[in-house]
Amino acid sequence: MTAPEIIGIAASLSLLAGWRLYAAVLAAGLAVRFGGFGLPGELAGLAVLGNWWVLGVAAAGTLAEFLADKVAIIDSVWDAVHTLVRPIGGALLAFAVVAPDNAALGVVTVLLGGGAALAAHGAKAGTRAAINTSPEPVSNVVASVAEDGVTAAGLWLVFAHPQWAAAVAAVLLVITGTMLWTAWRVVGSLRRRWRR
Repeated sequence: MTAPEIIGIAASLSLLAGWRLYAAVLAAGLAVRFGGFGLPGELAGLAVLGNWWVLGVAAAGTLAEFLADKVAIIDSVWDAVHTLVRPIGGALLAFAVVAPDNAALGVVTVLLGGGAALAAHGAKAGTRAAINTSPEPVSNVVASVAEDGVTAAGLWLVFAHPQWAAAVAAVLLVITGTMLWTAWRVVGSLRRRWRR
């Protein structure tokens, strides 16, 4: 496995963890446990995710997140609680993928992985906060299902075709940047309205 593939997997998992932490951990754990994607030795740091306890907790978290994400008020509370959890999870996933022997590289990996997860989480939470203020419930469910689909497709691509992991990370960065920009504009617009 090449360095760009490893970096792409680390970046993709971190960004996806910012949206769906438990699904990212579950997918990585299942890939390790059942080896359906033939993970190479370079990803040995992910081996702990194949533990049955980790898989069970990740599966329960994935189900809880899937359900919580569909109800506006529960979604907002869930996102608030996970503002701390998702970046830490993203940082740990990135560290597990890179598994550096060099302490400086380990610190850089944790900082970048956590930062990527925090950016993705901020984009998701900000966008969803704007959507959740809408009086109709359909947009929240549509946004949630879209996030589920993008996350599932991204995780599948990362593990089934690691050579595409860097491209997946780039697309996720663009989506994250667009969501952050949109959320920033909506918040600015709301602020201007409230000042009047």
